[in-house]
Amino acid sequence: MPATPPRIAVVTDSAAGFPPGWFEGPGSARGITVVPVPVSIGGETVAQDDAALFRPLSVALAQGTDVRTSRPSPGRFEQVYRALETAGFDGIISVHLSGLLSGTVDAARLAAASVDIPVEVIDTGTTGMAQGYAALEAAAALRAGLNLERSAAAAAMAGRGSALYVYVPNLDRLRRGGRISAAAGWLGSVLSVKVLLKVQEGRLVPLEKVRTPRRALERVEELVRADLATRDPAVELTVHHYGNEDQAAGVAGRLGAAAPAARISVAPCPAVLAAHVGLGVVAVAISGRAALG
Repeated sequence: MPATPPRIAVVTDSAAGFPPGWFEGPGSARGITVVPVPVSIGGETVAQDDAALFRPLSVALAQGTDVRTSRPSPGRFEQVYRALETAGFDGIISVHLSGLLSGTVDAARLAAASVDIPVEVIDTGTTGMAQGYAALEAAAALRAGLNLERSAAAAAMAGRGSALYVYVPNLDRLRRGGRISAAAGWLGSVLSVKVLLKVQEGRLVPLEKVRTPRRALERVEELVRADLATRDPAVELTVHHYGNEDQAAGVAGRLGAAAPAARISVAPCPAVLAAHVGLGVVAVAISGRAALG
């Protein structure tokens, strides 16, 4: 009898920000295990999923309450990995947000060394659905019959090939949280100006400053369309928001008209990212191969 192929699980963290419903029925993220990244509101850690966190986090952001995030503990990852081993999995691909933005991937590596099945830990170098698409790529590769190592490599490549453009109405929370450098040229004097950021080499870096929210969104769309022009038409996009879903839906609609072959979703910004960028954020994650020259 032919050998039974190994069962490989995919794990990620809640910074992936999957759209609602993607874990249900035939959803794209079915079977992926998500480890929550802790969020602390007013000094109290809230141990809830992103959907349950939305209201208390939105209120805290609106009121200026202190909000912080921390990495999941290595013990939390070890607990998840051991549960998957007990469930009969032979290996794990663990796909995480940039190690330059969080210690989450380091916690996953520590836990991987403590379990008895192989665990491939991937630093995607990004966050949001740019990270989520890397986890989906690992799952798709496994379904296609690729082994642990090749599926992990596919996830890493998807992370490196992704893009994440972010419009932040106010940089104050990013500055206070240390997720972006105050020494970035003009940055220190533009807290009242709308800023466009991009994830680049694992960090959030400033791209441009603009004067109005309307122009900021127009410019995000211009940057995304320019990026799409370098990729195959059948790309995937997710437009993230926090407290401004109608605004994000408008961006998604206009991008859909400009890129009819793209698969476009709208999703709340993951709580761990919203804690640092605040209300009113619009971010566009792109995943797709570069166009052949």
